[in-house]
Amino acid sequence: MSLTTEEVNKIAWLGRIAIDADKTEAYARDLSGILDFVEQMSAVDTRAVAPMAHPLDQVQRLRPDAVTESDQRERFQAHAPLVEAGLYLVPKVIE
Repeated sequence: MSLTTEEVNKIAWLGRIAIDADKTEAYARDLSGILDFVEQMSAVDTRAVAPMAHPLDQVQRLRPDAVTESDQRERFQAHAPLVEAGLYLVPKVIE
């Protein structure tokens, strides 16, 4: 897949990323190479490959799932400006 400089500029605008105009061609070439590589990887048949979470056969050390702190909700909410039914009330920020 080959990206044009216009597509790179659109992607940068969507991602709110500022890029120099003189580097747009290089970004287009590099991103096109990455997308070509992903396309090659997508073409590989992996149905017989077992999924793995880690390349080494190791087990994640987990801590016991136990409560380690007491419930202090009322103490914390005592300092809040507005609370209702155990919930913090905040101003609406989305129209």
